Amino acid sequence: MKLKRIFAAAAAAAMLCGAAGCSSASTSTGRSNTANVTKTGIPESPGVLRGADNLNMNKTVSNAAEESNKVYKIGIAKLMDHPALNLSEEGFIAALVDSGFVIGENVLIDQRDGQGETSALDAIADEFIANNDDLIFAIATPAAQSCANKTQHIPIIGTAITDFVDAGLIESNSRPGTNVSGTTDMSPIEEQIDLMVDIFPEIETIGFVYTASESNSALQIGIANEYAESLGLATVTMTVDTAADIGRVFSQISSQCDAIYLPTDNLLASQMPAVSAVCNPAQKPVFCAESGMVETGGFGTLAIDYRDLGYQAGLMAVKVLGGTSIESMSIKKSTKFEYCFNGSTLAALGVTLPAEYRDYIV
Repeated sequence: MKLKRIFAAAAAAAMLCGAAGCSSASTSTGRSNTANVTKTGIPESPGVLRGADNLNMNKTVSNAAEESNKVYKIGIAKLMDHPALNLSEEGFIAALVDSGFVIGENVLIDQRDGQGETSALDAIADEFIANNDDLIFAIATPAAQSCANKTQHIPIIGTAITDFVDAGLIESNSRPGTNVSGTTDMSPIEEQIDLMVDIFPEIETIGFVYTASESNSALQIGIANEYAESLGLATVTMTVDTAADIGRVFSQISSQCDAIYLPTDNLLASQMPAVSAVCNPAQKPVFCAESGMVETGGFGTLAIDYRDLGYQAGLMAVKVLGGTSIESMSIKKSTKFEYCFNGSTLAALGVTLPAEYRDYIV
């Protein structure tokens, strides 16, 4: 299968790779990453940060971290509280520390949570501007859009954004041309669909669900739908608008498909226990685009490591603070992927995984 071929080529190449309200919060880096086993080496794009690039970047930016008379101010605007976005935030802060910054001494971090509300994100951006922050770290597309709509002068590093161009944040991935750059969380969608078919070869129809207002989710579902149809599979697609739609929509789509695929969708990520409460009794496996969604109720995935994605964004931020122009800083993508399967969900569905995947159950 395509998924296996990719990993075989990757192993041969042996490549290395670098993811309550709006009040301020103290910084913590004590939480560990997920227990997932990581697979590395899926072919990269020119925008990937590699190990050597990281070393060179740290040399370049060390002047910023060591400038004794300068205390940098960074505002973090996170769309909402859910595992993938939290890991991105954790990785970002870890990159600052690893690059020589000391939290509370030569860098002050103002962490804010927009609780999924555009109005809250707008207010957060206004406060960062009033505070004359040196850089903004925006986690998820709506957070980046709110900040970019408010300032064209403060550098904005974004992450957990599927398509920066489609979101209207930059001119091109190779040269943004604006005060925004960062890391994309575009998933290995085709490989995720291959994984579904590998585990459930009897699948005939795949159901797709996403939040209607999340453009990044719609983009991913378009790619997934096209690929599924190229494999000869039938598809059915439904959308939700709010958390109140979860029960109705997933009950309906479960009756029309053999398995369900969810993109990196912020609303759905925050509602996975409710999703699994409908789909598990219906005996329908829910494959997700990121591991946090699996850990909170989904069936399985091959997904981006969001802590690594946030870490790459942090290295980019450090480089910007060191004087590099953000307008010419290309969008980066992760090459670090991980399998993840939810043991409780496997038990609820009575599924025994093929031997090659059993080490990745959490």
